[in-house]
Amino acid sequence: MVGIAIGLLVVAMAMSALMVSRGVTGTVSDASSIQQQAAYAMRIIGKQLRQTGSLELDLSPGTTAADISYLEPVAFVIKDGDFDAETTSIEGKDNPGSNEYKLSTGYSNYKEKLFPDGAEDSLARDCLGASPSDTLIQSNFILKDAALRCASASGTAQPIIDNVADFQVRYLLQENVSTGNPTIRYVDAATVGDNWPRVQAVEVCLVLYGAERIDMPAGSSYAGCDGTAVDMTTLTGTRAQRMHLAFRNVFQLRSQGLIGTIFTEATP
Repeated sequence: MVGIAIGLLVVAMAMSALMVSRGVTGTVSDASSIQQQAAYAMRIIGKQLRQTGSLELDLSPGTTAADISYLEPVAFVIKDGDFDAETTSIEGKDNPGSNEYKLSTGYSNYKEKLFPDGAEDSLARDCLGASPSDTLIQSNFILKDAALRCASASGTAQPIIDNVADFQVRYLLQENVSTGNPTIRYVDAATVGDNWPRVQAVEVCLVLYGAERIDMPAGSSYAGCDGTAVDMTTLTGTRAQRMHLAFRNVFQLRSQGLIGTIFTEATP
């Protein structure tokens, strides 16, 4: 009897240690999965934002000859009917409607030689990894049904990542208050108004939640995209008892300011 009691005690302790270990492993795995999802989404969004507004560069426009080859002038290529100079590179909506997107980006799609004597092809890709046949690479992002979705100019929005609790965007707007003294401040889309060519960078914030239910002590919270603390123990539905992490990144628009201010909206 004593041996059986000791054996049961050992089994109970082993099971308790196993459950604790399993809980810790699940939490670590969940956090790792959330971070991978966020990194993937930021990589896709960042790639489109960094290219925003870029146009094809003609290295030999044939305008003026220079004595030194690397001083010869170059020119941006804007073909009639291809890439309209009045088409903007970026647009956003604070509270997008059913036929609007939270963030839209665009840049010129053109073909170039892959090798010195090879065939020409386009290496540009939209947020879904496709190279459209038209001359504008457009990516439209929106949060819908707890998924960050993206679509091309004429396509249907497809999910990039799931378990997204929030998706917010702010814009770094350049203001030339006085000559030679520009200032940049964070604003929302409504404040940008018609001044999209003056947006120099975009801040993207995502809040993702995990798939594992975990035991949380009272008062467990995270800071949302607006900086407000959110108590995770009060959340309900699919977000109840789930780990939440916020991710924030700022992407500079390398080519912004080259083109104008009107975007053709697509349907999510």
